[in-house]
Amino acid sequence: MSDTSWLRSSPALTPVSDGLLGSLDPLLREWLPRQRWFAGKGRPVTGFGLVSATELLPGDGRIGTPGMLHLLLDVHQPDQRPECYQLVLGTRALLPPPLAPALIGHAVGGPLDGLTVYDALYDPRLAAVLLERLRSPGQAGGLRFAKEASCDIPGGLTPRLSTAEQSNTSVIYGDTFILKLFRRVAPGPNPDLELSLALGRAGSRRVAAPAAWFEAVGAYEEPATLGVLQRYLPGSTDAWALALRSVDEAGDFAPDAWGLGQATAEVHLALAAAMPRAVLRRPQIAVLAAAMAERLDAAALAVPALRPFRTQLRTAFHDLAELGDRGTVLAAQRIHGDLHLGQALRTPAQGWVLIDFEGEPARPLAERRRPAPPVQDVAGMLRSFDYAARHRDPASLTAAAWADRCRAAFCDGYAAASGSDPREEPVVIRAFETDKAVYEVLYEARHRPGWLPIPMSAVQRLASPSG
Repeated sequence: MSDTSWLRSSPALTPVSDGLLGSLDPLLREWLPRQRWFAGKGRPVTGFGLVSATELLPGDGRIGTPGMLHLLLDVHQPDQRPECYQLVLGTRALLPPPLAPALIGHAVGGPLDGLTVYDALYDPRLAAVLLERLRSPGQAGGLRFAKEASCDIPGGLTPRLSTAEQSNTSVIYGDTFILKLFRRVAPGPNPDLELSLALGRAGSRRVAAPAAWFEAVGAYEEPATLGVLQRYLPGSTDAWALALRSVDEAGDFAPDAWGLGQATAEVHLALAAAMPRAVLRRPQIAVLAAAMAERLDAAALAVPALRPFRTQLRTAFHDLAELGDRGTVLAAQRIHGDLHLGQALRTPAQGWVLIDFEGEPARPLAERRRPAPPVQDVAGMLRSFDYAARHRDPASLTAAAWADRCRAAFCDGYAAASGSDPREEPVVIRAFETDKAVYEVLYEARHRPGWLPIPMSAVQRLASPSG
């Protein structure tokens, strides 16, 4: 993506956009910061910019007919580049009691004057409209809907909002499909669609294949992915919940960890066959190591507990750079990008399935779409075993032994499926584990201080001479 690719072309607006922001501004300033998916918590919202507005369902509040409005809004905050968010708003004269949790506020002035504004995804009637749009590909204003030709999407599926906390919002339709809407929007294909589509078309059983999707057109120089409709996997349980149960019951999670390693390797092999690959040589490895070192320095400035370990932790990134200096090259390909136990489901029909291929949402989209060493995913899962083991007692020796068994089993399963044991790249895996632990320290210090001892225990281990 070039330095100017974020610039927008003329936005696709509808007549309802006239005066719209004036009436919504005070409502959204109060409502947005309370949302789980809003990334700008702790900083005031100073204004909004209307990127696009599309009326998906005209409503007449005077006779009780709900309306539905799709918005892309730039949210302005101090000392931050504006971020674009996707909102799907419902409008009614009066909000029925079951929809009370969806309330945003009451509009004064503008095209919605006198109407109650709410989050449309809570409303089964309006959520069903999105499914109907996806069933019938085409364009509506600044939105374009598409579907896989081989996929049949039945009508009349009952929608319900997913209660899972996440950086996006999901609606489940019957027990057949789940629609994920990306709240933070950037130009270009979202990796969650791009990679899961490639895996589905390759016949991988380790993915919930997409059935349909929609995107914004005309708002940017290239389309921006807004939502993906995928197969729902009823009866599935995420690996994080299973791992916590194993720790609490002193169980043996190693067989599951082996299967997760196998599934991860199968996904990597399928992505390597379906997507472009690259080779990282000395200049690219140097840039990779330098970025890790910069993140460490920034985290140490923000978290005093990290400072005593900074010098030793930097050796992991120095050793990575030295690999390039000695002429070592690293194979790179498309990867999951944010792999941990919460991104894997054990299903009755498909075994282990990986989900949420969008990568780390806080990183720029262009960075998330670059080929990277597969060991990055391995390191993320190894750190996740440590988190599960230590969630009760970060200093527990029993927990450490549980994590060690799972880490070894995961690598064994990965090696069995791929023919390549990630432990044979100790310098690379230590660098990625260290980078991940530093990220975790910063995250926990800001959001969950009570959990800070978990990544700090990893920091102490990674900073020791034995690593």
